[in-house]
Formats: sequence, structure tokens, C-alpha cells
Amino acid sequence: MLTVRELLRDLDVGVLAGEANLDAPVRWVHISELADPTPWLSGGELLLTTGLSQETPDEQREYIYNLADHGLAGLGFGVGFGHEKVPEALVAAAAERDFPLVEIPYDTPFIAVTEKAFARLVNEQYALLQRSIAVQERLQRIVLSERGLDAIASALATLIGGTLVVFDGRGEPQALHAFRRELPEDALSAIGAELRERARRTEARGFVPSHPELAPRALALPVAGAETTGLPQAWLVAVKDSGGLSEFDRVVLHQAVTVVALELLRRHVAASTERRLAGDVLSELIGGTVEGPDLARRLEPFGLGGRVTALVLSPPARQPGKGGGPEACEAALASALRDEAVSGLVATANNHVCALLPGFLDEELFELSQRVLDRVVAKMGAAPAAGAGRAVAAGDARRAYHEARCALEARTLGRPVGAEANGNGHGSAGGGNGNGAAASGKPMVATYRDLGSFQLLLSLQDSDALRLFCESLLGPIETGEGHYGGELMRSLEAFIECNGQWEAAARRLYCHRHTLRYRIRKIEELTGRDLASARDRIEFWLALRGRELVN
Repeated sequence: MLTVRELLRDLDVGVLAGEANLDAPVRWVHISELADPTPWLSGGELLLTTGLSQETPDEQREYIYNLADHGLAGLGFGVGFGHEKVPEALVAAAAERDFPLVEIPYDTPFIAVTEKAFARLVNEQYALLQRSIAVQERLQRIVLSERGLDAIASALATLIGGTLVVFDGRGEPQALHAFRRELPEDALSAIGAELRERARRTEARGFVPSHPELAPRALALPVAGAETTGLPQAWLVAVKDSGGLSEFDRVVLHQAVTVVALELLRRHVAASTERRLAGDVLSELIGGTVEGPDLARRLEPFGLGGRVTALVLSPPARQPGKGGGPEACEAALASALRDEAVSGLVATANNHVCALLPGFLDEELFELSQRVLDRVVAKMGAAPAAGAGRAVAAGDARRAYHEARCALEARTLGRPVGAEANGNGHGSAGGGNGNGAAASGKPMVATYRDLGSFQLLLSLQDSDALRLFCESLLGPIETGEGHYGGELMRSLEAFIECNGQWEAAARRLYCHRHTLRYRIRKIEELTGRDLASARDRIEFWLALRGRELVN
């Protein structure tokens, strides 16, 4: 860092005042003959002048006061032009303010001062650039090695000698690392509150935190996101352990913003790829296109081997201000499993969100499933229905999925029209008699104990009897109406899954309720069944589920 003292070394000049402040940093050297050059200066400059615009003692004193108040590093006064020597009023005013005042003789040109200053400043900037490039490469290696935000925060905290915090766009800490001095909890909370307020006001510019203990040594920078809202996806906040942030610190932090953005992008791409692969595996598993050893190999990258089980959720409808929908349910389920430190495959298929998990004993599985469901409800603010299947060999995971889904649907099939999908009044986690949820008043996970007669279908899945049962009931619909039979089948399934509620089923099918009524009447004509009858609806449901097992 160039100081006034270092700049004057080896120059034929004399210091007239302000010797105590000769170690002030020099940011630049500027030449001006204006009576008040401060509007064109930003502070930290060494100003050079011949004093042509300062003729009276009052003007000279005012000149020094303006320069000192504006934060200049000092004044170099060239004699031999308008003044044979530095005016006494200038010297007295500089001494009063302890402001560095230097007399530059006629035979020492200003360019000698500026060249020396610029050479030193350029060298400093070059050295700063080299250091910053090395830091950038180090941070990029952390991203490429997939060590995560914690490693980036740790490296930055060491580089700046302070605390580094990465907040998400909502002001919640995502990574935090302190160098030597821990950040007080109240200060961390204050920064988070300030970030949330800025998000509310849609402000996305860097700022100095307003906390009184942090302001002199802290900086918050936005990490831009891909969204078009203009709001940052994250914030990078640095707090120096002692002293203010240096120029090097600020350069490093501005570079780190790009590195954090790259890490967040890498995480997003990795999560999206994993989610897509999980969805493909689940779709093939449900469709029966992959099974046995091939399926077991496909599940290994997700940490699933040996025996597996399934947890299936039926997402609540998306409601304004209350959350819901498959995407929110999938994110909440994945987060709940991370909180429980359980690995697995999470994906959405057929309007259900499924998690394939490592195999557990029944009671252990039911307890885990219930804890996961409780976490999902807390995260979503809504209660999805849930079902869990028993542990099976990884190659037979389709059976676990169908058992979990059918346990879920078996519970909701008999729900009275208009009842909410909250699972109350049923449940078998640890009980098996359906009384647990009624007593606790919270949604409970359905299990094979809720399957009832569907266990018979599962036991027949390797027999032609199950296929004959399904074809006898559903065959007239598919064969009697040709291509339109597929539309009738979709309408039948939606009507049954919505428990005979016309409006809900029509919304699921994106059709008018009168269209749905026509289709249901057509199904009744083809099969000779009455869908107003609970018994016939149950048999149709069993046939639909059984067809999934044999297809």
C-alpha cells in the first residue's frame, strides 16, 4: 500500500505540516488549480497545485479545510509559479488539521511525483490481480471437486480473516464459517432480518449491514440467480474479525460471488439430473419394464441394495398461500428424509410422490414413515395421505410400491364424500386397528394392515386368476369402445380415486362434470354395474389395481 511517506522518499521535497499522518494511504495523485477541486475527488488522493487560485489568507485556509474534510491524503504545493514559498496561512491551517503539506521546489516537476506514484500503484494493482487470480483458481477447484458451500465458506473466511456466511434468498443461513472470532447470534439474526426486508422491497444491491458492531467491518453482496424477478438467489456476507475490509478482501469477495453462483448452479444441475433419473427409474419400475437383477442394479446408485421398501404420498391440492402440489410435496419429502439421515430415491409418478428406501423391519419402518410424514406436514403446512409397503428384495420393488399405494388408497376409498385427505380416523403405525390416528388427531401412515381384501390380489399376482378377474370387469370397457375405451378407463379411475365426487374428478380430468357423467353412464351400460354402489366401486378399484400388477 502506497503511503505519503513512501511516495516522498528520494524526492527533493520538504514536509511543512502533518508529519503524524504521513503514513496515510495514497489512492491516486491528482493535479488541479481549481479553487475547490473536491467535487471531482473521491478521497485518498494526493493533490498537487501551484496555488494560483488561492490569493488571500482566508481563501488559503478554506482551501486546506475543504481538502482535509474531504479525506485527501495530502497536498503538494509547487513553489516558483504564483508563490515563491508556501503561504503562511496554508502552513498554519495544515498544522491545525495535522494535514500533510509538502513543498515541491520549482526544479522538481509534478510529473516526477505522478510517475513515481503511478508506477507504484500499477505494480500494486498487478500484484493484487495476481493474488486474486490465484484465489479464483483455488475457489474454482473447490467447486470442481464438489466439496460444497461449506468448503467455499471456510476458504473465504481464512482468506479475509473473518466470518463468512452464505444466506439463501430468504435470509436463511446455508453455510457459515468463522476464522477466529465467532459471529454473535444476535448479529447473525439481524443480518438475516435485514436480508428478508430487502427481499420484500426487491432490493438486490450490495450493502453494508446496519448492525452497529458490524458496519465498519462487514459487507453483503448479492448472488444473482437465473430467475427474471431480479432478486438474488443467495447473499454472500463477510465480517472481518478486526479492522476494516482491505481492497484485496473486497476483490476476493466480488470474485467469490461468481464462485458461489457456480456452486449453486452445480447443485441445481446435479439435483435436477438425479431427480430426472429417479423419475425414469420409478416410471420403469411402475410400468414393469425393469425388474429383477436389472432393477437392483438401477437402484444401487441411489444407495439402495439388498432389500427396499416404499413410502407413497398423495399430494394435497395446491392452494394459494398454503402450498401443495406434487413439486412441493416431493421437495418436502426429500428434505424430510435428509433430516432423518435416510438415503433413497424420491420421484413423482402417476400423481403420487414416492420414496424408495432401504429395507426396515415392519415396526421400524412404520415409525420412520410416521416421523417423515410429520416432517412433510410441518414443511408443507398441508397433510398428504401416505402409505408404506413392506420390505422386499430390490428386484421386486414394484411390489413394495403397489402395496404402499394400495394401502393409501384402501384407506381413502371408504372416506365419506366431502371428507379431507388427512388420514384421521385411520392408521396402523404401531397399532394395526385403525384407532391410532383417531386418538392422536394427526395424519397417519397407512400400511399393509389397511389393505384388507387387496392382500388377496397381491397373493394372486403370479396367477392367471388375477388377470381373469381384471379382464372380466374392465374388458368390456376397453374392447367395447375401441380407442374411446382408454378415455373411459381414465375417467373411471379418476372418479373412483376422488371417491365419487363429480367436481373433483372432472377437475382432475380437465373436463366438464356433464361430460364425466356421460362417460360414467357409458361405463355402467358396458359393464352392467352401478357406480353409485360402494360395492361396485370397490370391485372396480380392485380390478384397476390388479391390472397394474399383471401388466
